[in-house]
Amino acid sequence: MESIIPTWQVSFLCGVLTWVVLSSMFNVTQKIRSSVQPWVSRRVISGTSTILQIQKYQHGFWDALFSGISCVVSVPFYTGFLPLLFWSGHGKLARQMTLLMAFCDYSGNCIKDMVSAPRPKSPPVRILTATKDEKENALEYGFPSSHTLNTICLSGYLLHYVFSCNENINAYYQVATFMFVCLFVALIGFGRIYLGMHSVIDIIGGVILGLTILAFWLRVHEYIDNFVTLGQNVTSFWIALSFLLLFAYPTPEHPTPSFEYHTAFTGVALGIVTGVQQTYNQFHHENVSRLFTLELPIPIPAFAMRMGIGIPTILLVKFCSKALAKWILPITASALGIPVRSSGYVAALTGSLVVKKSNEVKPSGGYLQKMIFRREDLFDVDTGIRLVQYAGLAWSVVDLVPSLFYQLNL
Repeated sequence: MESIIPTWQVSFLCGVLTWVVLSSMFNVTQKIRSSVQPWVSRRVISGTSTILQIQKYQHGFWDALFSGISCVVSVPFYTGFLPLLFWSGHGKLARQMTLLMAFCDYSGNCIKDMVSAPRPKSPPVRILTATKDEKENALEYGFPSSHTLNTICLSGYLLHYVFSCNENINAYYQVATFMFVCLFVALIGFGRIYLGMHSVIDIIGGVILGLTILAFWLRVHEYIDNFVTLGQNVTSFWIALSFLLLFAYPTPEHPTPSFEYHTAFTGVALGIVTGVQQTYNQFHHENVSRLFTLELPIPIPAFAMRMGIGIPTILLVKFCSKALAKWILPITASALGIPVRSSGYVAALTGSLVVKKSNEVKPSGGYLQKMIFRREDLFDVDTGIRLVQYAGLAWSVVDLVPSLFYQLNL
């Protein structure tokens, strides 16, 4: 009889759990940081002169250009763009870009907080943060550059997808498109230096990590997509994996927003996988109507109506998911005897944050240590709330909203 839970899933999860426990016991994060951080920090300091040379040519036009480009490749932009990609009928591309984005976000932020290397010092460097998102990004560590990493991976995969779906594209068009992508990546990297957000070593790290992740993803993306759409025990496996990834995340030298970003996008990936697994044969198979195609095209007015209905719906689900999680998770934790605190979501639990604030800057191997090895610590319930909130939002993108489209003949 075939096993209900595939052996490889059990082995994979046990492998991740074993790594997390061993890395916590042997303080792997601190050992890696002690060896890598000084090397990166020296190059950040030595690269200050390069940044100042570039910033000599500062101008309002360049400020607006590079700030605008940075917004286009930011996580909030992708968060808004990916639902539209799902609703346009390009489900496979949307699934892959969502999961790739989650993988890039987790990998890049893990390295950032593990190394804990500083951004360029201001002054003398001028750091331009034109948006609230950029101000929050400036609170993260610098190495590697997430904008560079994400741009390489997502634009590279999009290029691969377009070329693989259109085999008759001539060589001249392929070369021109490839050069355009390379130019765009170069502008992103240069712009991050010009804005004072990163040093040269951060950009180089983002390029190397981005190319490595992209090469890996192009080898495994078909297997991942087949598993998500047609696999066995997908939802349970992904829930367990998401839970482990939360506690596998390395503890930074000082608190940063990076863990919050990772938690949000891990929730997005969980919601997408759960929703697609349930509704693949109804809404996300390869024969659905698609925007900008000759076969079964989606009319532009119908797509506009989809956006008009879909966006308010997912925002409502996000609000309701957060409210529900704020009510259920503290009650559940209390019933299980788990001591919790809140960084801001649950007012009744924020008072205990001051008492345990010193725990935030304690060096440790990983967040799992706080669960297993120091049970007297308070656990931040906001992490679970954020995960549920974004999982609910993503689920609505691929399940609830397409169901509404079906009922309305859109």
